Amino acid sequence: MNFSIKEVAEKFNLSPYTLRYYEREGLIPSVQRNNNGRRVYTDTDLGWLQIVCCMRATGMSISYIKNYVELCINGRETLEEKRKIMLEQKEIIKEEIKKYTELLELVDMKLDYYDEKVSKDELKEMINKKRINKYLT
Repeated sequence: MNFSIKEVAEKFNLSPYTLRYYEREGLIPSVQRNNNGRRVYTDTDLGWLQIVCCMRATGMSISYIKNYVELCINGRETLEEKRKIMLEQKEIIKEEIKKYTELLELVDMKLDYYDEKVSKDELKEMINKKRINKYLT
């Protein structure tokens, strides 16, 4: 099945400009054009775009995604390199989860304070204990 740029943009909640940018950067390889010169996206293109959107959602940079796409195009002989990229991204995501878990604990402590379950001194002690002062500056 074929899709227009407008249909793909709506499906992925992206702007047509972003789709054209991803294509220019080589993140969606070999998007075809019809007789009028308009982009025609296939199910394969949508598969690439799904991978790109997933990686962007994890915070991966365009250059890393481009490298990953190029490795995918080269096939199984690049399996170890692709695996390394995914492992690196996994560690980045784990660090982000840790950071947000700590921030959530801070929010919970503040809520306890506002709900008068803890005193101001207890709150300060809890914050110092958690060593989350780095997020308070």
